[in-house]
Amino acid sequence: MQRLPFIPDQIYNRRADIHARYGGNWQSGICPSSTYPYIFIFSGKSGKQHGYQDGWDNPNVFSYTGEGQSGDMEFTRGNLALKDHLLNGKRVFLFESEEKGFVRFISEVECFDVDYFETHDTLGKTRIGIKFFFKRIGVSLPLIPNKTRQVSEPPLLVDYAVTPPNETERKGLVTSRVGQGAYRKRIIHRWEYQCAVTGFDKLDVLIASHIVPWSKSNDNERLDVHNGLLLSPTYDALFDRHLISFENNGKIILSNAIELQAYEKIGVHGTEKINKLSPFNLGYLDRHRDQFNENS
Repeated sequence: MQRLPFIPDQIYNRRADIHARYGGNWQSGICPSSTYPYIFIFSGKSGKQHGYQDGWDNPNVFSYTGEGQSGDMEFTRGNLALKDHLLNGKRVFLFESEEKGFVRFISEVECFDVDYFETHDTLGKTRIGIKFFFKRIGVSLPLIPNKTRQVSEPPLLVDYAVTPPNETERKGLVTSRVGQGAYRKRIIHRWEYQCAVTGFDKLDVLIASHIVPWSKSNDNERLDVHNGLLLSPTYDALFDRHLISFENNGKIILSNAIELQAYEKIGVHGTEKINKLSPFNLGYLDRHRDQFNENS
């Protein structure tokens, strides 16, 4: 592993410590260096007004929104530089914004996947965004189905083969419930590649679902990875129909609408539990239980 030019968790003056030495546009979120084979990416709360949603989906995977404040995002400039950074031998360094003018170095990362997602622009208009998936350097991840390459393949073989959605596909992205795009992938990473209840890990079988349904979520909730569960088909079907729910401690709740013997016939026993709930999941589960209680 190459030497890091920055110290993890240390705070830097963005203009003086980074751009004065390495070049790049200090006002951009994606900043290729003009003098070194480096690309700097910056994430912060201010980007949400432009439809940017970044964050750690699990301890090793960071999802990052491409640049462009209005209209559909395209693979030009910084977005193109990130997509092709392995092909071009560029290293990527992730920083998170602190107080004005200062940033905290988080980690060197490597892009292993790219996809499209629905978001809004600065004016609040719906548009198609680009989502980059980065992993900490040196980390190996499971292969997500329908991928064309393993993350362990040599950099020179990397080709994402990402093409912009046509008009029909674009409408599908805007109206779909979860789909096979960036949101589903974020849920897969969030639940660390296994069913949240059983630990079953065949990704081509598992289903990514919203906790609060798409139809009852606002724009931010539809994109919030904490409003999602990765479930085996049986649990997904029951959860979607509010025939099961979960307490805030993760314990399963069975509806009175079905007899216990019927649950047991499909492998549900009432002792199951989700062990990896975060505080951010709980508000969504509260709303799911409200509907569950109305139906029981």
